[in-house]
Amino acid sequence: MSERFLLNARFRPLLWLGMVFLATTTLTRLALLVATGSGVPATPANWAYAFAVGLGYDLLAFAYFSWPLVLALWLLPRRWLARRQVRIAVEALSLLLLFVLLFVAVSEWTFWEEFQSRFNFIAVDYLVYTTEVIGNIRESYPIGLILSVLALVGIGVFVATRRWRRIHGDSVGFGGRSWLVGAWLAVSVLGTGLVSGDMKDRRDNTYVNELAGNGMYQFFAAYRSASLDYARYYRSVPLPEAFAQVRRQLAGPGVVFDDATGIARHIDSARPQRKLNVVLVSVESLSAEFSGLYGRPETLTPRLDALARDSLLFTNLYATGTRTVRGLEALSLSVPPTPGESIVKREHNEGLFSLASVFNANGYKSLFLYGGYGAFDNMNQFFGSNGYEVHDREEIPKARIHQENIWGVADEDLYTMSMDVFDRAHAQGKPFFAHVMTTSNHRPYTFPEGRGPWPQGKRESAVSYTDWAIGDFLRRARGKPWFADTVFVITADHCASSAGIAALPAFRYRIPMWIYAPGHVAPGRVAALTSQVDIPPTLLGLLGIDYDSQFYGTDVFQRPPGKERAFIGTYQLLGYLRGETLVQLSPHRKVDTVRPSLVDDAGQPAIAEAPQLTLQAISDYQTAAYRFSHGLMRTAR
Repeated sequence: MSERFLLNARFRPLLWLGMVFLATTTLTRLALLVATGSGVPATPANWAYAFAVGLGYDLLAFAYFSWPLVLALWLLPRRWLARRQVRIAVEALSLLLLFVLLFVAVSEWTFWEEFQSRFNFIAVDYLVYTTEVIGNIRESYPIGLILSVLALVGIGVFVATRRWRRIHGDSVGFGGRSWLVGAWLAVSVLGTGLVSGDMKDRRDNTYVNELAGNGMYQFFAAYRSASLDYARYYRSVPLPEAFAQVRRQLAGPGVVFDDATGIARHIDSARPQRKLNVVLVSVESLSAEFSGLYGRPETLTPRLDALARDSLLFTNLYATGTRTVRGLEALSLSVPPTPGESIVKREHNEGLFSLASVFNANGYKSLFLYGGYGAFDNMNQFFGSNGYEVHDREEIPKARIHQENIWGVADEDLYTMSMDVFDRAHAQGKPFFAHVMTTSNHRPYTFPEGRGPWPQGKRESAVSYTDWAIGDFLRRARGKPWFADTVFVITADHCASSAGIAALPAFRYRIPMWIYAPGHVAPGRVAALTSQVDIPPTLLGLLGIDYDSQFYGTDVFQRPPGKERAFIGTYQLLGYLRGETLVQLSPHRKVDTVRPSLVDDAGQPAIAEAPQLTLQAISDYQTAAYRFSHGLMRTAR
């Protein structure tokens, strides 16, 4: 197709859109590069890679993005296009696409600010919950001002470049212009079949790889990979070998397997049983690095730090994922983070063997209490279908809410509701197990005034308020008749940040945990490597409960030496951490072995593969995915 055809015929608006598109995506990439700061070493190689590879993804994204304009310019007959009204319609479509482009650029900035990543599975996930997401954006950013500025910029650019779009000299017929559309279709089809979102991931620095992507393209690539079949995309071993490997890992004192093929087993506790109440608080985005106990010079959690004197403190604990649903999955099912969507949100996730299954079998009332609306992330359905009695913010009268935002009520109001529920359970004469999920440590980071000298809208302030609310909760709980017979477990669903220089930055997964039960659980420190999936069986071991188990976690106090490990992952990348080795499983049956950075944001260099660790990693993830997809996680075996 000649340059004269493009410049002098009807496709000038398409050429204009391409120029504006590439200018916008390049400026967006530059802005994100500046925002990343020292995360991207200032070397020509990094910059060249980000912008050169990024240009390729930008061009492919433009091929998709411009289809509405391509079709309009292709299908409109020449005599129609000569009419003023039709040209105004083409101009309106061009202006609309410009506004969409600018809005995506601003959205990419806010997404990067939160997740240090281009659009990914999180963005796809959030699209389902438009009420919460749009509400969060409105409460976190000056939307009116942003949209006004976008309108002014968009109109300004549109008017200033109007001559570039002017159609004249349209002398090519329908057949002639169909060649261009055919070429456009070929690029779109071939790009879909030959290019993938992870082809850009060739640098050791994940920030550089992310900058080399295109937000629009990455969004739809993530949408296509939202459901990942382990057997199809990941390295596997024969199932009997995988299950045998998992059984060897789960074996230990008091463990008797039901048969020689699965992981179902009976566990006899080494301790006498105590029917104590249990309150498990999973705090939104509570990174270990916020606490002075975990190395922060100026702690954000003075009340929790003080609680350590009377608590069992876990200093080497790792979350399984970077989303709340992953933490809920680990704490309720004790299962590694299988690829794609969390089990909490999948179909056919009812009747699963859960922590509530064990407590209910031992005469407890199991509860799930959430400070937001439990329809979000499918929480109410999941917990209600797996042995928990569900309570959320809908039960809290307006008069008892001190502060609320789109994500939920203030933590103190959630704790008030929770204590009312605990009072009723105690009055029935039954011990209770309660999983309480907070929301205050989430953007827009708002909380009731007067709780401390912390400015609204900042993460550090929200962490400080979260700490205050826990201290206030325990203070009020001490006046309750059930307090003396209650074990409080305070941990996190995941860390506050998820991205880093490495593809799977191990240091981002470290979370704190306090087990507080004066008179029942002796204070101390547990330095052994612990996974979030180990919390349920460790808690049951402390209570001395004998039970049938399908958990992948183990009681850290009964685990033989040398079996310490942690599972960490994203929706695609599955990690198995042991000592100074991190095995990473990814699509295309790829396996990488790296030296993890456990302290700060640094690269994780490749090291020689450890075959036994690779086998163990594959076995755990493969069997977990297989057991869920084949209905083997259900309570009836």
